[in-house]
Amino acid sequence: MARLTALAGGIAAALVLTALPVAAHEHPSGITDLVSPAVVRVEAVSHVEITLLDHLGELKHVERSYDIPFGSGTGTVVNPDGTIVGLRRFAVNDNDVAIYAANKIFAEHHKVKLPVDYEKHKLSDDQLNRHLQACYPPKSDTATCIINVTPDITAFPNVSPASTEGFKVKCIKAGPDPDSPAVLVPVTPVAGGVGMPTAPLADKVPDQVGAPTNIAGFLGRPGPNVQHTVEIAHLSKGGGAGESGRPFADPEKKVDEPVKLGALADKGLVGAPVIGDKNGHVVGLLVGGGKEGKMIGVREITGILSQAKVVPRRGPIDTAFEAALTRYHTKYYTDAAPGFQRVLELYPGNVVAAGLLKTSLAKRGGPEDQGTKRAAAEPTGSTPLWPFIVAAAILFLAAGGGAYLLWRRRTPDQSTALPQPLAAGPPLDLDDGANQTVVVRRSQSFHVAPQQQQVMTAPDSAIKYCTSCGMRLGQAHRFCGYCGHPIET
Repeated sequence: MARLTALAGGIAAALVLTALPVAAHEHPSGITDLVSPAVVRVEAVSHVEITLLDHLGELKHVERSYDIPFGSGTGTVVNPDGTIVGLRRFAVNDNDVAIYAANKIFAEHHKVKLPVDYEKHKLSDDQLNRHLQACYPPKSDTATCIINVTPDITAFPNVSPASTEGFKVKCIKAGPDPDSPAVLVPVTPVAGGVGMPTAPLADKVPDQVGAPTNIAGFLGRPGPNVQHTVEIAHLSKGGGAGESGRPFADPEKKVDEPVKLGALADKGLVGAPVIGDKNGHVVGLLVGGGKEGKMIGVREITGILSQAKVVPRRGPIDTAFEAALTRYHTKYYTDAAPGFQRVLELYPGNVVAAGLLKTSLAKRGGPEDQGTKRAAAEPTGSTPLWPFIVAAAILFLAAGGGAYLLWRRRTPDQSTALPQPLAAGPPLDLDDGANQTVVVRRSQSFHVAPQQQQVMTAPDSAIKYCTSCGMRLGQAHRFCGYCGHPIET
């Protein structure tokens, strides 16, 4: 056991020494690639089924169904099971869709000019107007319309080939305002044992004014012609976002960032993650629109997740991707390529990993590849590898020597022990005519002085003993059965 312990210690020390030249790099800053695989497009519609009971003449049941879009934007996956953080505006329709459907079905069926919107209207025809008012919610016993409204929210991931159907999600928790955060979960479990890529959440919003950030999202449904968009922005005054949101401002005053980001929010970037430049983690979500783009902070995100009892976490895809991404951004393209291949094995549609793998393979072994430069510089470098190998060999030898010494110390030396004569027993019953004498060659004989060479006799019997070694003899023995000494008669 001591030998095994010593050997294990030597191996551990050698591994530490050999690992020193290839210490891990720190994660590079200012990258959005860490988050962009987890960005999704969210599109929401209200599915309405309405039945108009037309009894002005002959009773008729007029049935219609409408899909009324009410929100779209960008969401961020924060759990491998597909949980998404977005905004209430594309998760919950605050408008009364039943009024919209009533206006639409009356205009279509009765051929009247009626605005199709979310407002209640009146008609000049008293009878039609009475039926229209009875069609509007709330439902009553005399209602002329039966209306059923269900939300239909679809998330389209950033994959290739592009998903035409996406996956259905539902809102389990949302804040009170349109720009409040909301939590969306898949209606059915996400296919695949490892789930989806996720985005890491920051601990807090940067405090400094002018802190650089990146905003990544989609201006449309992901596809060959619609890639994720990345915009640079800078945070204005304020320690966090709060309910009113934290504004953006260009410290050099070259770009009107609130206007720029407000326009992008209206085009579909609303809800997109705001990514800190320090470590690539999500510090907030883009909100607003028009001429005022703002950010709600990570504190609001984690707060709504806590209310929904959802724990944001990273998965095996993210672990493999981040390791490969570190090598890529430090220009170790040869080492990065297998990492991206592993990511694509876990999540075959990862658009970002596929693009970075293509670049890594193109630059592998080239002049930019730091791995190639390191391999070429090692024979003449200032820190060669051979001292570490020699040190490891010395440790191995020392561990082996220590184990051998411990083994020798614990094992008794059998070769130096003196042979002990056998205990006296009954006379051997041997046949005189057989002459069965055993001759034993000894490396060292013990001679007895002449005055001691005499046969010991017992008073009551003729028992003989060897005069050389003292062994008890049988009556028919001519030689000692132990040492081979001749018996004097």
